[in-house]
Amino acid sequence: MDPEVIAPAILTLVLILTVAGVVLLRPLAKHLGLLLEAMAREKAGGAPKLDTQLSQIRDMLQTQGDRLALMEERIEFTEALVRRRDPAALPGVQGPEESAGEA
Repeated sequence: MDPEVIAPAILTLVLILTVAGVVLLRPLAKHLGLLLEAMAREKAGGAPKLDTQLSQIRDMLQTQGDRLALMEERIEFTEALVRRRDPAALPGVQGPEESAGEA
């Protein structure tokens, strides 16, 4: 074969493969770059977001703990009032003397 025919054929083949590679691989490279950028942004920005969420959860738990303590205190107060009250004054409740006399 003549080198003057082979050289342009090889050059044309290389040019076609280069254009085809760019056309096919450019969208893939672009999407891969966007994915890597999003992952880097998430990694860099993920820590403060996680800290914020943990802080909110701690605040909610603290609030729930405070509410539970308040409810326990109210229950204890109510139970103390009921214990101090005269059982005979409550409707439908028999005192210890009455219930012992019936038995």
